[in-house]
Amino acid sequence: MSLSSLPLVVVPGIQGRWEWMRPAIRALARRSPLGEGGVWTFSLNEEDGTGDPFEQWMTTINRLIDRAGGAPVVLVGVSFGGLVAARFAAHYPDRVGALVLVSTPSPQMRLGAGDQAMVRRPFAKLPLFAMRSVRRLAPEIFAAKPTWRGRVAFTAVYAWRVLSHPVSPRQMARWVHAWQATDIASECARITAPTHLITGEPRLDRVVPVQSTLHYLTLIPGSTFSRLSRSGHIGLVSRPDDFSVLVSEFLDAADSEAMRQCS
Repeated sequence: MSLSSLPLVVVPGIQGRWEWMRPAIRALARRSPLGEGGVWTFSLNEEDGTGDPFEQWMTTINRLIDRAGGAPVVLVGVSFGGLVAARFAAHYPDRVGALVLVSTPSPQMRLGAGDQAMVRRPFAKLPLFAMRSVRRLAPEIFAAKPTWRGRVAFTAVYAWRVLSHPVSPRQMARWVHAWQATDIASECARITAPTHLITGEPRLDRVVPVQSTLHYLTLIPGSTFSRLSRSGHIGLVSRPDDFSVLVSEFLDAADSEAMRQCS
């Protein structure tokens, strides 16, 4: 079976809510031969707050794969979700046909002083987190949308999505603690699935440095990468159709390489 015909499972970022990625989910479904039934996702917030959240997320992904038919899937991890996806691919290589990491921080990335303060006092620092997010995302929204009408419309819809599906500061802090306490870097060497990194432009991704994502090129043997132009950290929702094209191109290239090796 070709990689391009496999179901996709998409893991959301640190905000935890799959709804924030809705434009990307729809764009991936439009390009999938399986249609809407070919793209599966979930919210990180579904973990119960006890034990290792990574273990709970991996259990959830296994259940989604079973519901999707049990065959290997294309696992797409977005930002923090890429850490979850990488761990799953390392632990369950037979269930992952291909791995896509989107603007994912290096597993060895360490928090700056501001981020550490937010993890220590998540509720108190939430207003600061929100203001910093606006400041970081504004330049890439300006670049992704060529008209003021498009920029205002996108910002309004994105803001509504954020407000109607709010984050949990306590859970986000817990997830960061779990990440920082886990040696994901060493597990990456066990990943056997074809792996592709998608980043935005270095000048526009002010959330996760592009160089941090590119660290996976040394951690995962044979991994490749592409860049989504006129985007930063949220290109999968500001330019969803172009994002889905990059995913499809990677899968087609991986299929071609597999055929070449078999011939």
